[in-house]
Amino acid sequence: MNYFTAVKKTAIAAVTAGTIALSAAGAVPSYAAAGTAAPVDAHMMAFQTLMSFYKPALQGQFPNFYGFTVGSTSHETVIKTIGEAESPAKDADDFDVYHAEMGHPGYAINYKLDKIREMRYFGTNVERQTNIGGISLRMLIQHWGAPNQSVLIKSGKTIQKKITYVRGKFQLEFIFNGTNGTGLDHINLTKKTIK
Repeated sequence: MNYFTAVKKTAIAAVTAGTIALSAAGAVPSYAAAGTAAPVDAHMMAFQTLMSFYKPALQGQFPNFYGFTVGSTSHETVIKTIGEAESPAKDADDFDVYHAEMGHPGYAINYKLDKIREMRYFGTNVERQTNIGGISLRMLIQHWGAPNQSVLIKSGKTIQKKITYVRGKFQLEFIFNGTNGTGLDHINLTKKTIK
């Protein structure tokens, strides 16, 4: 077995077991068997991104998003924490949009009665394949099982596939462009509406 095959097998085993040790910078995994730090490939990083949504959704939260919670965090708290949106909502059904920039993901937030009703996660623009751009329908179902709901959304010529997973009192909706399950556009988090 050559060096690169050994590193790749070690990395896959570490991700599968959930035991990657992060370096002091928090971005580069440490591979004990290889003896040196090696970059994680885009597929593994996309997998880590996918799995990071699983547990926080049970609390109505996105991973690493200031503990903002669907149904309880106020508009005022969001503004005090991260500031005014670059693209503020124009009406009650619209979203405050915080654009992705320099490695930070983009978000959109909709409010009802001054509390978060829905959050959307758009991922990063740079190296998108290491974030939600690398999450396919196949990966999602392989690791999360069959969804609670799958529907097509049509708006003009645009067709999207919405895959929904119920997580306690909340639900995560994965919105894919097209019907083939590639090209994840964004992830929604709302209160549970599926019976």
